[in-house]
Amino acid sequence: MAAIERTYSMIKPDAVRARHMGEIITRIERSGLVIERMELAEVTPEQAAANYEHLADKPFYQELIDFITSGPVVKMVVSGPSAVAKMRSLMGATDPLEAAPGTIRGDFALNVNSNAIHGSDSPENALREIELFFE
Repeated sequence: MAAIERTYSMIKPDAVRARHMGEIITRIERSGLVIERMELAEVTPEQAAANYEHLADKPFYQELIDFITSGPVVKMVVSGPSAVAKMRSLMGATDPLEAAPGTIRGDFALNVNSNAIHGSDSPENALREIELFFE
């Protein structure tokens, strides 16, 4: 049996504005994962810059910062066996055009910039993001 781990996930402003929060949360819970902590909040420019610092040299960086700070998000700490991998599977490919139907991004995302949900890509990044957004 896989070890229980914690991961960070965020329902992004586009999905909050489109009122997809309930369906996304339901999908996470139906998967067997547990939402340990959840908060509707706004991402500060400082949090956004810290979270996306590895993309600071990319041409889309400022657009990403502007988007993630454009409205409320739902921040979550999610746990369960292989939580990072399970959430990545539920979310689907980063580009909604490549995301399978039935995944969160396949069903709710508009484009690669407005792709409905964020999830940690590793247990190490999950710990960093939980601390950044909840501490």
